[in-house]
Amino acid sequence: MRHALLLTLMLTVPPAYTLADDAPTTTETNNLLGLPPVPIPANNPQTPAKIALGDKLFHDKRFSVDGTVSCANCHDEKKTFTDALPVSVGHNGLTGTRNAPTVLNAAFNPSQFWDGREADLEGQAKQPLVNPVEHGLSDHKQVLEIIRTDPDYLATFQNVFDVSAKNLTIDHVAQAIASFERTLVAGNSPFDRYYFNSQKDALTAAQVRGFELFTGQGRCVSCHTIEQDHALFSDGRFHNIGVGINQIQQDVPRLAQAFLEVKNKGGDVDVLVLTDKKSSELGRFAVTDDLSQIGAFKTPTLRNVELTAPYMHDGSLLTLKEVMVHYNNGGVDKAGEKVNDFLSGGIRPLNLTDPQLDDLVDFMKALTSSKLSSKPAQTAN
Repeated sequence: MRHALLLTLMLTVPPAYTLADDAPTTTETNNLLGLPPVPIPANNPQTPAKIALGDKLFHDKRFSVDGTVSCANCHDEKKTFTDALPVSVGHNGLTGTRNAPTVLNAAFNPSQFWDGREADLEGQAKQPLVNPVEHGLSDHKQVLEIIRTDPDYLATFQNVFDVSAKNLTIDHVAQAIASFERTLVAGNSPFDRYYFNSQKDALTAAQVRGFELFTGQGRCVSCHTIEQDHALFSDGRFHNIGVGINQIQQDVPRLAQAFLEVKNKGGDVDVLVLTDKKSSELGRFAVTDDLSQIGAFKTPTLRNVELTAPYMHDGSLLTLKEVMVHYNNGGVDKAGEKVNDFLSGGIRPLNLTDPQLDDLVDFMKALTSSKLSSKPAQTAN
């Protein structure tokens, strides 16, 4: 049985969410093949007007300190809703420490950001606006001031939320942006047609071999999960896979202590992880204070991964082949190097040959939605 090959992890939808079979999307129905219903918060139902408002807010550059940065800067539709950079560039050319993950299919994430510090899209939407290296605003009041001086925005917010200018809050803004982002879904890849529609000619011979490695010797499916009726290619959990943290092992005790001291004094985690490269490598620990999660980052989806280079939380791996080599080496830069003290238990050498790594890369290319270009965006030098 094909499903006997797979490590299955059932997707649990938080109680505050309902599964909306008819959730509005920007895709045709067949482009949802391989995906579950989009989870919609009970307190933020989808409407066409709210989605259109969120789209406008998502692309509005006025919500930045220099009027040059919108959500779409880091999540550009022409670049598969990423920016094709190792780390993102904010106002006045400032750079952060994290790679911008695609917004496509982010609606299915059980948490947001590489370290999972926000539970939902609504929470995520509020943070970049006031981050000093992203939009750079001093507070959310500046966003509301812009909206309150824009008659079109005021009329639309009144229509969508039945809220006056006086009672408008940043939560209304975040709800609209999140509603738009929940329409950004893309399935129906060659893999979906092969696996869920039994279209055996949807994959090449190399991709079939790659799939067998993905579920077998490569053990990729342990974290990039596949269910019986859908595949998100992510377990939504956090793992230390030896990226970034390997280079700062000697600094970890000092960094962890300093980070906790600042955090306990009210320091903003979102600011701390995006303004200091070494602190950023602490990963999930920055959210949970759990030492076992030092250097752990969220498993990203592999859907459309061919188009979202560069890879990893720091954008340090430029090609899918480099990613395969990293895992094959057991989470170290070169085979035989010392493993970092916090490496996740499942990360160990795979002993795959170079042709097998190529087959795995070919399989990754089979996860690209039919609605998207097959040409990867250019990565900055």
